[in-house]
Amino acid sequence: MTMLDQRPSAADAPLLDVRDLVQRYTLPRESMFRPPSEVLALNGVTAQVTAGRSLGVVGESGSGKSTFARLVMALERPSSGSVSMLGRDLNRLLPDELRRARRDFQMVFQDPYGSLDPRQTIARIVAEPLTALGRMDRATLRERVATVLKQVGLRDADMDKFPHEFSGGQRQRIAIARALITQPKLIVADEPVSALDVSVQAQVLNLLQDLQEQFGLSYVLISHDLAVVDHLCDEVAVMYLGRIVEQGSPEDLFDHCAHPYTRALLDAVPRARAGSGGRRRRAAPAIASQSIGVSGCPYASRCPLADQRCRETAPALRKVGPDHLAACHQAEAVMAMPSPVSEQG
Repeated sequence: MTMLDQRPSAADAPLLDVRDLVQRYTLPRESMFRPPSEVLALNGVTAQVTAGRSLGVVGESGSGKSTFARLVMALERPSSGSVSMLGRDLNRLLPDELRRARRDFQMVFQDPYGSLDPRQTIARIVAEPLTALGRMDRATLRERVATVLKQVGLRDADMDKFPHEFSGGQRQRIAIARALITQPKLIVADEPVSALDVSVQAQVLNLLQDLQEQFGLSYVLISHDLAVVDHLCDEVAVMYLGRIVEQGSPEDLFDHCAHPYTRALLDAVPRARAGSGGRRRRAAPAIASQSIGVSGCPYASRCPLADQRCRETAPALRKVGPDHLAACHQAEAVMAMPSPVSEQG
């Protein structure tokens, strides 16, 4: 049977299906005589995550990554487009239906201390998502909390402590335990290690990887660092000004990147694959404003390869390899360049 003959089954359907997601924010008025400006935080983003696999979303601050995470979690309604989890459009669910649906997807936030209520015990913090879903007797609840704390490498005795009694890495483990308590199928992690010391980052990433192997979890991992998503993700989407400009496996992006912006990200940060001799290079210029309308490619003003076509015509996201997409008129020329990773040896 050919691929064209196969009909998608329920098992083949994506766990998360994001279609043409657009999000606009209205800025404060600068003048009472002019209409307020708008920021286009997301501009037609489409992505899928299948069960047991992970998607990394990378880009500079202001690229739209965290907005994407909030919309996936149904913390905001999109201006247009859809977010479907297990075939259900989250933005069409009634409030009670959405609350029950949240059992299947949970979030781990960036700040492992700010995301934990300092006045609550660890037992109450970790149990919060489960108690929000319905009543459960205290003994069963504590048993569930103890189980997930063990799964993230903490002890039963930690249940009655408070967040200030733990290190940053331990607090992030507590946040992960809170996400695990409902036995979700998807965890959205927004910069989960950026606030941690480098030595602790690897421990948390290894924990996330172990939990994925143990429970078949899927992740949407938001990060500004390609090395972080390389550790955990099967596929990576690079975002710039609210658009996906390149998408593929970590190997595609590290070894055969097809967009100049991806090269700039690789060139600007330390990388796991670059070896101990790699040094931080000069960062790329600050990201442009999304409130300013541009014709042509939005990256043209920063791109060393931009020509007249780039300045006049916005490139569509297109295939440059079997499972590799890029929105760049010069993608083939970029791919022919030496890999930024190999350049550092």
